[in-house]
Amino acid sequence: MSSFKISAVELFERPVNLRLPFRFGVVTLTACPQAFVRASIEMSDGRRITGSSAELMAPKWFDKNLALSNEDNFDQLRDVLRIARDAYVGDTAPATAFGHFARHYDNHLLACAARSYNPLLANYGPALIDRALLDALCRAHGASFYAAMQGNLPGIGEARKEFAGFDFNAFLSRLSPAASIEARHTVGLVDAITAGDLKEPVNDGLPETLEQVVKVHGHRYFKLKVGGKIDADIERLTQIASVLDTLDAPYFASLDGNEQYENADGVAELLARIVATPRLKRLYESILFIEQPINRKQALQADVQSLNAYRPVIIDESDGELDTYVQARERGYTGVSSKTCKGLYKSLLNAARCAQWNAQEGGKRYFMSAEDLTTQAGIAVQQDLALVNLLGVSHVERNGHHYVNGMAAQPEAEQRGFLAAHPDLYEHSHGAVRLKISHGRLAVGSLDCAGYASAAQPDFARMQGIR
Repeated sequence: MSSFKISAVELFERPVNLRLPFRFGVVTLTACPQAFVRASIEMSDGRRITGSSAELMAPKWFDKNLALSNEDNFDQLRDVLRIARDAYVGDTAPATAFGHFARHYDNHLLACAARSYNPLLANYGPALIDRALLDALCRAHGASFYAAMQGNLPGIGEARKEFAGFDFNAFLSRLSPAASIEARHTVGLVDAITAGDLKEPVNDGLPETLEQVVKVHGHRYFKLKVGGKIDADIERLTQIASVLDTLDAPYFASLDGNEQYENADGVAELLARIVATPRLKRLYESILFIEQPINRKQALQADVQSLNAYRPVIIDESDGELDTYVQARERGYTGVSSKTCKGLYKSLLNAARCAQWNAQEGGKRYFMSAEDLTTQAGIAVQQDLALVNLLGVSHVERNGHHYVNGMAAQPEAEQRGFLAAHPDLYEHSHGAVRLKISHGRLAVGSLDCAGYASAAQPDFARMQGIR
């Protein structure tokens, strides 16, 4: 445990253009900014250390109000970053990394609520700043993220009431990251399944169809988007199954509803139709869980207990506050997603809850999934991978590498830096540095380095500041 003052927090962004359109929920994404945070801390001995973090500013996920444009959503995310920055920098008292988070959590949510920002949106700001602060703290101690967390360097504990009742020192000390992790490939709502579905091929040499993805990367895990219209969902899942069922080895899948169903009855009807469709037999047997199928306005009022007769259900977009998973459990949800955009401390808290609840019930009913917000190559994907790997999640949704052409838009020196620092995670192919997926897996051993999972840094000089 180590205390420090916050000297500065700088906000940046740079554009991200997608090589393929990504349809999820109510939006088809083709371009989007990525936010960056660079934070400086002052240790008790006077040393000043800098850390960083990054996250895509995805529209129509944090706030799905159709009256708002994508640009409105981007402005919301910039605003919550500014609110969090001003609060963290304005408080000059020293604290642990977790102490800084705990100190500002309630007031930040209140400040954002005053601007009609929901908690999921509000937490985007602290989520990035907390990771940058932790990165700096790890560097100050010459510790890797894994070692820092196993020794509870951030000081996670009873500074927040939600964290009381857990022995975080013991819980964290037992966590053991692996050397590799399965990449769960996302099949978006407009993704081509076979070559016959390609209307305007990109022809950049990278996989464009599900068939090509399976052939090139060898995935065994898949995330399948459904759109809330049962007939269309059944037809699309049947197309997907026609490809996945050709695999010799077992495959595994999650169904992502992205809030497209109004109630549990609609989800039950979809699942019953899947079960009743012979061509979906193997696909149904492969399904591990269902992700946030019900609109967030109804999700925590709906009792999903009956859906567990089919498959477990997790919350994702509904997971706005620190105690949301507790509420969801009472409604029959057994899982919750980890996403760095929702905050690393929330992920750790929910992982501790799963461990405690499972120990109490003597089984493995409660679980965490690892989901993606189109995290980009570099700091964003590395910090996300390190977190879920630490938590022992064996497979993680990865989609940024598929919809974006790796680090092709970044300066050559930045690309070379990340490749040199993390040669197990990246490769240079098709003119750019990109994630290296082999037999469906990502090697992540190099993330065990000083700092929060990155031995390289982005080129901040080439970014635009967020004022």
